[in-house]
Amino acid sequence: MSAAANNWLETNQRYLSVALAVVRSELERHAARSQDASDVEKQHRTVQTEQALAETAAAMSVPPAIETLCAVFGLSPFERDLLLLCAGMELDSTFPSVCAAAQGDPSCAYPSFSLALAALPDPHWSAITPGAPLRHWRLIEVGAGSALATSPLRIDEQILHYLTGVSYLDERLAGFVEPLRLSEYPDLVPSHQALAERLASAWQQEEARSAFPVVVVQLCGGEASCKREIALSACRMLGLNLNAISANFIPTIPAELDALIRLCEREAALGMSALLLDCDDLNMSDAARGIAITQLVERTNSPLIVTSQEPLRTRDRPMIVIDVGKPTSDEQREIWESVLGLATSGLNGNVDALVSQYNLSARTIRDACAEVAGCTFPSDTQNPIDPDGLGVVLWDACRMQARPRMSDLAQRIEPAATWDGIVLPEPECQILRDIAVHVRERAKVYEDWGFAAKSASVLGISALFAGASGTGKTMAAEVLANELRLDLYRIDLSQVVSKYIGETEKNLRRVFDAAEEGGAILLFDEADALFGKRSEVKDSHDRYANIEISYLLQRMEAYRGLAILTTNMKSAIDTAFLRRIRFIVHFPFPDATQRGEIWERIFPASTPTDGLDASKLSRLNIAGGNIRNIALNAAFLAANAREDVGMKHLLRAARSEYAKMEKPLTEAEIGGWV
Repeated sequence: MSAAANNWLETNQRYLSVALAVVRSELERHAARSQDASDVEKQHRTVQTEQALAETAAAMSVPPAIETLCAVFGLSPFERDLLLLCAGMELDSTFPSVCAAAQGDPSCAYPSFSLALAALPDPHWSAITPGAPLRHWRLIEVGAGSALATSPLRIDEQILHYLTGVSYLDERLAGFVEPLRLSEYPDLVPSHQALAERLASAWQQEEARSAFPVVVVQLCGGEASCKREIALSACRMLGLNLNAISANFIPTIPAELDALIRLCEREAALGMSALLLDCDDLNMSDAARGIAITQLVERTNSPLIVTSQEPLRTRDRPMIVIDVGKPTSDEQREIWESVLGLATSGLNGNVDALVSQYNLSARTIRDACAEVAGCTFPSDTQNPIDPDGLGVVLWDACRMQARPRMSDLAQRIEPAATWDGIVLPEPECQILRDIAVHVRERAKVYEDWGFAAKSASVLGISALFAGASGTGKTMAAEVLANELRLDLYRIDLSQVVSKYIGETEKNLRRVFDAAEEGGAILLFDEADALFGKRSEVKDSHDRYANIEISYLLQRMEAYRGLAILTTNMKSAIDTAFLRRIRFIVHFPFPDATQRGEIWERIFPASTPTDGLDASKLSRLNIAGGNIRNIALNAAFLAANAREDVGMKHLLRAARSEYAKMEKPLTEAEIGGWV
C-alpha cells in the first residue's frame, strides 16, 4: 500500500472518530438534560467537534468515506447521524451504555429509530421508510421488535468496513460477481481500442448531459475475451473498476433478484465500478431467466455493459449496440510476429497461412503458442527452429484452440479417407481437387491479388454434393479435410430447422459464428430438410422458409472456410439457389467397374483375406456405403471364426445387408461365390 493510501486511512479514521464523538455528544446531551453540564456547554463542545471535522476533511485529498457515502446515496444530515449512531455501536464501546442512558432503560442498550428521533437534530420520519436510502440501499438493518420505532437498528457489515476505509467486494456477491483486472489482459489491438474509446465516449456524453439512467452498452459478437478486454479498457479510461456477472447466475425468484440488483447497484456506487452482464452462454430457451435478465437491465441505473452473441432487446432502457469482431488480419499477423519473435522470419510463409485460415483473438494466438509443447522462440539465432515442423505444430495447435467453440453445436468427424480410397469418375475427382485449391489459395487470390475488394460479400467457398445415400458424399468431405488438414464438422440440417419463425436463422448463426475461428469444413447434411422447389408465397411460413434458405446461402458465401451441402435430390432444389453455390459435385451410383474398384480398396492392407473375387463381388448392385457395411460385417464374422476373410463370410454379410435394405438378393448377384 502506498504512503498516500496509508495517510488517507489514518486521516479517515480520525475523521470518523470525531464524527462518532459528535453523535455521542448528542446522545449524552439528551440523556443528561438536568445534570451538571448545561446545554450551552454541551452545545459548545459539539461546535468544537464540528470544527474539528471540517479541519480534518479540508486536509484530505480524497473525501472521508462517510461523506462520500452520504453524497452517493443522498443522505440527509439526520440520516447521516443515524447511520453513524449504528456504526458507533460497533466501533465505540461506550455507545451501548450511552444509548441505554438516553432511552432511560438499561435493557435498551442499542440504537432505535425512536432514540434517533428524540436525540439527533433535524429528525424526519421518512428516514426509516423502505424507499428511503438507509433501507433501500440496505445501509442499516431493522431487527425484530414489537414496533418499528423501537426495533433495534444495525449497520450493514460491508458499510461498516467501508466507513473505516476497508473496501472489498460484498461477500453476498462473491458467488455471483467476479472482479475483473486490466492487468490480466494485454494491450488492445488498434481496432478494438477504437471500440473501447467509442464505449467510453458514449458514457462521457451521457454524463455531460446528466442523463439518468446511464445508457446500456451491448458488446455483441462471438469472442468473449475480446469483449471483456474492450470493456476493461473503456472503464480504465473513465476511472472505473469492472465487475462481471454471468447471466446464468441471475436468480429468477423476484425477492432474490431484487436483493441482487440493489447490492450490485450499491457496489457500483461505493466502488466506482461498472457491471458487465455476461450473456454469451445464456440459454435463450429459459424464459424465466430471460425475464429476470430484462428486469436487471431495465432496473440497473449504474454503468452497465452487456456482452452477448446477439443483441438483447428491452422495452424501456436506452441501449447502444457495438459489434465486436476478431482483430483484423494485419493485427493478427502482428500478434503472431510479436509472440514468435525471430522465429517468424524462418517460417517460410507459415504465419500468412495461419492468418488466412484461422480467425483468432490475441489471447487465443498466445494460448496456441503456449500450447506447443517444448517450443521456445529464441531471442538470438542460435539453435534455429525447424520452420516446417514449427508451422505444422502451430497449425494443429490453432485447430485445437478452435474446437471447443464447435463441440456443442456439431459432430466432429475424424477424417480417415484419402484420395486413394475414393472411387468417382475423373471429372468429379477433378472438381474435388479444384475445391481444395480454392481453399488453399484463398488468401492469395482474395487478399494479395485484390479480388476481395470486388466481391466482398462472396468470399466463402460453397459446394453441393448431390447423390444417393452411400455414394461417397461424406467420404469426399473427409478426403478434403485430410488434404487440407482441417477439422470436419457435420451439421444435420433436419435438426437445425425449427418450426418457430426466426429460430432456424439463430441456430445457423451460432454454427457459423463458432466455426469462423477455425475455418473448419462444415458439412450440412440433409439439405433437403431446408431446400426445395421455391413455391409461390402463400403465407408467412412460405416466406420465412425462403428467408431461411437465403440466410444459409448468405452465410456460406461469407464464410471464410469451406461449407458443403449434401442432398439426395438435387432436382428438388430451385435453380435460383443453385446459382449461388460455387461447386456442384455429382456422386453417381457406381457401375460394375467402379464397384469392383471399391471392393479392391475396401479392406485395409493388414486384413487377412482368402480368395476374394472383386469381379464377382461387383455384381452386387449397391452403393459404396453398403459395400463398406458388408466388408466390415464379414471381417467380424471371420474374426469370430478365427479365419481369413473369404467369400463365404461376404455372402453371409451380404444377405444381412440386403435384408436390412428390404431388397431381394438374386442368384445373378451371388452365383458362384462359394
